[in-house]
Amino acid sequence: MQNVGYYNGQIGKLSEINIPLLDRGYYFGDGVYDAAYSIDYNIIFLDEHIDRFYKSAELINIIIPMCKKEFKDLVINLSKLVEDGDQFVYFQVTRGTAIREHIYLPQIRPNLTIMIKPKKMMNKSTKIKTILVEDKRHYMCNVKTLNLLQNVLAAQKAYEEDAYEAIFHRGNIVTECSHSNIHIIKNERLITAPLDNLILPGVTRNHLLKVARLLGYDVEERKYSTNELFEADEVFVTAAGMMCNSVNYINKIPVGGKNNHMFRVIQDKMFNIN
Repeated sequence: MQNVGYYNGQIGKLSEINIPLLDRGYYFGDGVYDAAYSIDYNIIFLDEHIDRFYKSAELINIIIPMCKKEFKDLVINLSKLVEDGDQFVYFQVTRGTAIREHIYLPQIRPNLTIMIKPKKMMNKSTKIKTILVEDKRHYMCNVKTLNLLQNVLAAQKAYEEDAYEAIFHRGNIVTECSHSNIHIIKNERLITAPLDNLILPGVTRNHLLKVARLLGYDVEERKYSTNELFEADEVFVTAAGMMCNSVNYINKIPVGGKNNHMFRVIQDKMFNIN
């Protein structure tokens, strides 16, 4: 197949899968998701993405209707049905199908969706243009929910300003980006926002910190300001679809480029970690 979709046992091309109007994900965004990339049918960090998927579901009281191993086997088998092995792999679970009411009954059965389509990861040499956007999202950013309106609006604003990514900030404190985590290097130290309810615990972010420590670099998980972004030796982002790419502009102002060696050492190791 050119692509594949799955919905509660239905399997077919994405255009063939039908989802009921009364799915609570449609009218409430009542669900969670996760996403990964495959290189030649090897889904990168799949176990970690599945762990986060199940954790996000648990945090909003949704029980995914199969165990992790069964789910992993399903994703891998669906991936093999797609003709191209370089893929975007997406999965979500919603609370279920029911007449629209804010409250929900425990007997509702969750709806499970998987979508896989050909897509390559971003080339590691690609540099990222960004803009700053005030973070107006909710206070459950650690849960990978379907409620992405502010992310969509921020990403669209970046696109309209000829940038790839929008950097969120609350006051003068940097949180993350519209669809990636952001980090800086200053004086041979890797600095990144701490894990709390204001950022997503990125799977690639986690591997970045492991890599930096393995290489002997100091890592600081702390709040940092927008001023520190502009003064950093390097600014870069991590995400499933780009692994690790440097930022060269924020609001059309050049940034980084002062410790390319450290960044390259980390980036190269990121593509070779087990």
